[in-house]
Amino acid sequence: MRRRSVALLIETSNAYARGLLEGIVSYTRTHDSWSIYLPEQERGARPPDWLTHSRIDGIIARIETDEIAATIREHNVPTVDVSAARRVPDIPWVETDDAEIARLAVGHLLERGFRSLAYCGEPDFNWSEWRREHFERIATEHGCKCHVFQSVPRNSPDYAWQSEQKRMAAWVRRLPKPTGVLACYDIKAQQLLDVCRGIDIAVPEKLAVLGVDDDSLLCNLCDPPLSSIAPDAHKTGYTAASLLDQLMSGTPPPDEAFLIPPLGIETRLSTDTLAVDDPDIAAALHFIRENACSGINVSDVVRQTSVSRRVLESRFNKLLGRSPHAEITRLRIDRIKRLLVETDLPLSAIAARTGYRHVEYLSVAFRNAVGIPPTEHRRRSASSRK
Repeated sequence: MRRRSVALLIETSNAYARGLLEGIVSYTRTHDSWSIYLPEQERGARPPDWLTHSRIDGIIARIETDEIAATIREHNVPTVDVSAARRVPDIPWVETDDAEIARLAVGHLLERGFRSLAYCGEPDFNWSEWRREHFERIATEHGCKCHVFQSVPRNSPDYAWQSEQKRMAAWVRRLPKPTGVLACYDIKAQQLLDVCRGIDIAVPEKLAVLGVDDDSLLCNLCDPPLSSIAPDAHKTGYTAASLLDQLMSGTPPPDEAFLIPPLGIETRLSTDTLAVDDPDIAAALHFIRENACSGINVSDVVRQTSVSRRVLESRFNKLLGRSPHAEITRLRIDRIKRLLVETDLPLSAIAARTGYRHVEYLSVAFRNAVGIPPTEHRRRSASSRK
């Protein structure tokens, strides 16, 4: 039986796109193999010449130009779009859940005490606009004012990076300090960090910067290293491959888009700060973040301040909406989640690394916080990655 021939019109020049490809490869390893055609190309490159003369059974593409869209229409074969541009709106679509990205970003910045939030975007990209809309809405729901910077579109005759730097610098100077900023993606965040350094704005103390894509090389080249939201590109690619397989087998296309939630946030120095004016709460939060997984309790936290336990808990609840004990537990649970997903450590080892003397204590705390046992969380996470 002839192998199906599948063309992948996905660039290999950035981490997100390579994550998509890894997810597609993962699917093909556990299902019927395909003959894959993958040109080495950059984002928005013209379709390869061989595509016109090849017998192709299916296509997974980032349809981001009119030329690629026209080629897709001409071939009229089962196709899955993995771009937010939506240049061929009547074909199946798998993309990152931008509402969930915005929710994570607002939560991350609010947890650090920021009440002034901002968004730095590129309006010529749908995904940037969707992230902005959701970010503004969620920030407003939490009673926060959201300041927005929109770059001049790159295809505009008025675009020039030196002019953009000046516009961005003027915007940064006008922002109230401190402010937490979500940049639409890591490259925009890197540009923002460069501007801050050029005008001597302290990051993260005056401006905390969060990116999207978690391109580890780019994030760690930033100064300071960039915190970033990690999309689940692997699952997006895997889902797109599964969907294409169904389409090539005759299954009717779905009516709704597949929106894949992000994995979480990789916190680095660009948001590693606490935007609170109360020095006792700042000291307590810093101590908790540094020692939450070392088995500390609220009495240990109180000793880092100059106030009583009752006063500390009252101020803590007023500023953050939760108690010192809840903050300790929250950080421990976050660490447990990462260890469950990213390692094969037994629960006994995870308990030791997160401040629980017994596995039973860990299991009860985890179930209370997450609603399922830790072993079930690990199983579901492993299943979702396949």
